[in-house]
Amino acid sequence: MKQDFIFTSESATAGHPDKLCDQISDAIVDRFLEQDPFAFIRAECAVASGVLFLASRFSSVATVDVAQVARKVISKVGYDREDFNSRTCSILTSIKELPADDSASFDVESLSEEEIEGLSVRQQGTFFGYACSQSAGLMPLPIWLAHKLARRIDTVRQQKTLPYLAPDGKTQVSIEYVDRKPSRIHGISICTTLIQPERVRALLTLKADIREAVVEPALKDEALGLDARTKFFVNPEGVLMVGGPAVHSGLTGRKNASDLYGEYARYSGSALSGKDPLRIDRVGNYAARHAARNLVAAGLADECEVQLSYSIGFSRPVSIQVDTFDTGRIPDQEILALVKKTFDFRLAAIIRQFDLRNLPARTRGGFYRRLAVYGQVGRTDLDLPWERTDMVDELKSR
Repeated sequence: MKQDFIFTSESATAGHPDKLCDQISDAIVDRFLEQDPFAFIRAECAVASGVLFLASRFSSVATVDVAQVARKVISKVGYDREDFNSRTCSILTSIKELPADDSASFDVESLSEEEIEGLSVRQQGTFFGYACSQSAGLMPLPIWLAHKLARRIDTVRQQKTLPYLAPDGKTQVSIEYVDRKPSRIHGISICTTLIQPERVRALLTLKADIREAVVEPALKDEALGLDARTKFFVNPEGVLMVGGPAVHSGLTGRKNASDLYGEYARYSGSALSGKDPLRIDRVGNYAARHAARNLVAAGLADECEVQLSYSIGFSRPVSIQVDTFDTGRIPDQEILALVKKTFDFRLAAIIRQFDLRNLPARTRGGFYRRLAVYGQVGRTDLDLPWERTDMVDELKSR
């Protein structure tokens, strides 16, 4: 195992075309579940210059104008310029209503153990949950800081602290590790687009503004900050114009790495956004993260990966694996035994524990749409059920 190395992760702002598509897809999921918690819904989105394409398959009693949902998200993100905006962009849809599926219309609170056991998954895949002690959110430090920077860019744009910023942007953070622990920030790169390039008379002005309004506030409470050797880049290719869908296309599910662990840990290739909670290829990631986070929070390891493998026709994972990367306080096999005793990874049990069908109706402004940018795990700005350390005492007592 490498001990000394540099690792880099990236994040994107809410106006990045891929993240715009993720938000639209998840906003559609929210709208269906707000009206019908038993809705079966898949929504995918692609966007390019002036055109947005939506494909949706659903079985639900809800009535949702998916094109109108998309326009509201585009407006909220901040696209109001002539080249791309919510009023004039063309929206093409492929919508198909599927026959009612009685097997999906179950109330998880009233299911017996036998019924939970009988509810098998309909997708196959292997999903990974990861946690470590590198940051306050128990996330790898590169992606943790990259998300903080992306969120801060959106904040200063929306609050008009830097009114010349356009919605599209990306961040990248490189961390230097010594003995597998973060030692210093090796480099930060920020690319942002501008709606008023004449306001930024020189690249040095933009760099100074970003450092003062974005980087320094984002790093203020972190153990590591910029040092004399930290490489700091802002728009290294020059001042960029508006960007967004007018310049490059976007697609739902194309930012899985930044949705999860910034490639520091393994992750499934399946997209998370645009899927209702009956999809194990979405919620399996949440269940695995919940287990890994609680194991690290309980002090059983400094670093932990929980792997869940599901096969169609089974309610439980056909395989569960744990790896603490030689940081465990007890052997990995003993931690694995604890995981199997403590956590219920059956699909219906995951939906019930996290209340995944009812959260959109209970969350102002939608629930899943808010997950579609700045990461779907490791969030401290949202009360996510899979981020709660509610199993720590049970793990310690076993």
